[in-house]
Amino acid sequence: MKFVTYEAPASNGRRVGYLDGDVVVDAGFDGDMIAFIEAGTPIGTTGSVANAVLRAPLRPRTIRDFLAFEGHLLNVFPSLGKEIPEEWYQVPAHYKGLPDTVIGPDEEIPWPAYTQKLDHELELAAVIGRPGKNITEANAIDHVFGYTIWNDMTARDLQVRELPVGMGPAKAKDWDGSNVLGPCIVTADEVDPHDVDLEVRINGERWGGTNTKGMHHTFESMIAYASQALTLHPGEVFGSGTATGGSGMELNRWLNAGDTIEMEASGIGVLRNTIGSRPD
Repeated sequence: MKFVTYEAPASNGRRVGYLDGDVVVDAGFDGDMIAFIEAGTPIGTTGSVANAVLRAPLRPRTIRDFLAFEGHLLNVFPSLGKEIPEEWYQVPAHYKGLPDTVIGPDEEIPWPAYTQKLDHELELAAVIGRPGKNITEANAIDHVFGYTIWNDMTARDLQVRELPVGMGPAKAKDWDGSNVLGPCIVTADEVDPHDVDLEVRINGERWGGTNTKGMHHTFESMIAYASQALTLHPGEVFGSGTATGGSGMELNRWLNAGDTIEMEASGIGVLRNTIGSRPD
């Protein structure tokens, strides 16, 4: 199923629903998406919703971003003056983002005043559905509720300044609206994470894309690694890292105010947003 969070004139706030084709159907649940997942997705009395507007499918408990695609690193590391370290092939390392920066489909992405090089990053994301600790790779997918699209925005000029410090991307990733999730969460029984076509289009022009067959690190290895001596909880989000061809940096092309970004993942849908104006 494709679960969503939506708002409508008669909804009295954000509610959980699901998609029947292009129609939003209320799930008959009084609570947010994480509570819905934790409760075992108890669909109650349902009904189609008029004038529904999709929002980010959930406010994640945490967001972890990995670097799974070797092709992306081969495309961007030379411009950062870096080589892929041997450790990358051995360890599914990650950084953590801020859940409160998350926005959803069709929302305007703000342009932070401190960057001149704003970039998109196309990712597949897994949403944890069952708690677990010391999870094995063999059992990892059993802990995934579903999958969504993640546009992990980056201030590239600031990133170049921050990375030599060795503490992660920090402010290059953190501003209100810098992480976009959606348009829905497709349940894990309907998605093979090892074979998802990913594509990004800017103003209708294809800028790049790939298939998740090209991931060096799998979601299984990410989940097993992150859960060592640590309990994972429903509502945590794991990002694949940027897909090969999924960023403007790989083409030396940058976003402009007013650009429309469309990210598509087979079996999930299209995540669409527009870039806001540059601050004076």
